[in-house]
Amino acid sequence: MKTKETSRHSGPMAGMRVLELAQIMAGPTCGMMLADMGADVIKVEKLPGGDDSRGYSEPRVNGVSAPFMVLNRNKRGIAVNLKQEQGREVLLRMVKDADVLIENYRLGTMEKLGLGYETLREHNPGLIYCSISGYGRDGPFADKGGFDLIAQGMSGLMSFTGEPGRPPVKTGNSITDINAGVLAVIGITAAYVHKLKTGQGQMVDTSLLEAGLQQTYWQAAVYFANGTSVGPTGSAHLLTAPYQAFQASDGWINIGGANQANWERIAEVLGHPEWKQDPRFSTNKGRMENLPALCEAMNAVLVTRSKSEWIAAFDAAGVPAGPVLSVGEALTHPQTLARNMVVEVDHPQAGHTRALGCPVHFSETPTAVLRHAPMLGEHTRELLVEYGYSSQEIDTLVAAGAVAEAG
Repeated sequence: MKTKETSRHSGPMAGMRVLELAQIMAGPTCGMMLADMGADVIKVEKLPGGDDSRGYSEPRVNGVSAPFMVLNRNKRGIAVNLKQEQGREVLLRMVKDADVLIENYRLGTMEKLGLGYETLREHNPGLIYCSISGYGRDGPFADKGGFDLIAQGMSGLMSFTGEPGRPPVKTGNSITDINAGVLAVIGITAAYVHKLKTGQGQMVDTSLLEAGLQQTYWQAAVYFANGTSVGPTGSAHLLTAPYQAFQASDGWINIGGANQANWERIAEVLGHPEWKQDPRFSTNKGRMENLPALCEAMNAVLVTRSKSEWIAAFDAAGVPAGPVLSVGEALTHPQTLARNMVVEVDHPQAGHTRALGCPVHFSETPTAVLRHAPMLGEHTRELLVEYGYSSQEIDTLVAAGAVAEAG
């Protein structure tokens, strides 16, 4: 049932079939990563309209949503109306030989459609059913919808992000959405190992809230130790100094004095070896207690030279340091390109596009980008033929609005 193009993928998940009933970000992130690693990911989009990110008005490339394209490459797409009995029957047929189903509907939605985990496992006991929600499938908030902004606030992330004395700030990226997708990949992979050993599927359940909480290791350590909820520290580290952004003559650099040896090298590079004996700065405890004075002293020196000059000096001394880049600078940096973190994808409507590559590398089973993000219903007929539908049966489903084709 695998297509030629899919079977050529040499990634470690080659042979895994995934049904992705997800939209926007968390679920599609999970599906994309599995697809990059070789899984045959079939994006099952709702009718009408498909994934809501298709409707994002900006930015668009030749009329196609750029966010949708970035998160949905390497997938085949089928458009199904799950509110119709015929549409549900299509999905149930697809479930029978699927390894994984990913969904990020509000709790109870799949059950109301007659497609909940307990029903689907009767059709396929080996199915790994991955649910990505706002708060998880139990607890007092289980039935609430999930949004990255709300999860960032509830997980504590916004309470320590930003500069002291300023209003709460979310991280610039959708960190709980993205991390929930990554956690789902980890959960699915572990469940797949179990399935390969036993033939048994299971429910995998993660949430945006937990994806945010998982990012608070240092802050949680402080709270568990002394009951203190730490506040924002800007770019500075919670536990060690100097470890933050400083301003050079032409922009910002990060300097990582995460241990005593690095601090002493920093003092030498900045031309102030006496700081190593200064009681305010000689120990990490002293530097943390006198952080404003430390930053003032360091900034007075750092503004006298350029970013490149300082980074060269710190590199020579073995001190961790690097520039604070814009997104464009980061995506065109030689190291980014050397790691294949920018890939080129040709799309039938958008044309030649670029996207982020897979951040996981394998020596024997490399990842690959073989497909553009599907047009809505692009592979509907192809997939239905694979699942045993005749051309006449497909025409009937299309005419009834149970499925849709691209074009």
